[in-house]
Amino acid sequence: MSAEAHRYAVFGHPIAHSLSPEIHQAFAAQLGIHLRYETIDVPPGEFEEAVRRFFAEGGLGANVTLPHKEAAFAMADERSEAAQRAGAANTLTALVGGKVQAHNTDGSGFVRDITERHSLDLRGHDALLLGAGGAAKAVAWALLDAGVQTLTIVNRTPERADALADAIGEPARCHTRYWDGLEGECFDLVVNATSIGIHGGTFDLPMSLLQDHSTCYDLSYGAAAASFKGWATAAGTRYFRDGLGMLVEQAADAFEHWHGQRPDTDPVYQTLRQRLG
Repeated sequence: MSAEAHRYAVFGHPIAHSLSPEIHQAFAAQLGIHLRYETIDVPPGEFEEAVRRFFAEGGLGANVTLPHKEAAFAMADERSEAAQRAGAANTLTALVGGKVQAHNTDGSGFVRDITERHSLDLRGHDALLLGAGGAAKAVAWALLDAGVQTLTIVNRTPERADALADAIGEPARCHTRYWDGLEGECFDLVVNATSIGIHGGTFDLPMSLLQDHSTCYDLSYGAAAASFKGWATAAGTRYFRDGLGMLVEQAADAFEHWHGQRPDTDPVYQTLRQRLG
């Protein structure tokens, strides 16, 4: 591809597995946009320097994944409301004068996937969110915006769950429980936003959390979603969704933010789904 192609990238550690280059190239092909999209693996201590160098060398936009989302938010000169509420960013844009704008499309991508692709009306639901990291924060706000009746947040480090609930500031709708204090509770929706499936471990959760109609959703996909899917299947869910659709939708939101045009996500999603299973 020629040097005139506009440069974009995704930063993470590790990042070689990322589907983002394929997704953004497919979006660009749809809309006749000429771009180059690359993966950049950078350890946490070198993240900000690497991002600023990328923009200084002509990069126009960057996606950000684990473990850099909170660092991306911290380094930005301007922050969207979605980024501010999450305290994390997955989308960075170069501004005039060397400044960087932070945005977060995780929450919007999640809601678009679960409500439009999977036809789940979130209004009136009781939801359980596992995890309190960057993606979990974005999803928590999005769930409440989408109209869930209650949101319960649990995290292995309970202080992080409490901090997220306090930041949301709706105690009547949003509260926390201890990870080992969920006996007797049941939910319409259980969302896994932990890194257990990525780093290894089991979901030692009560089977009674699920009802006949309950949906389980893992923000991860592929092998990283296997552990939570195993628990959800054993607990009796008929409705398990992984995060592949969310990945495509949040990418489309970032793409629209950069290019002013929203691509058709369904062909890209179907291509990836057929390949990944």
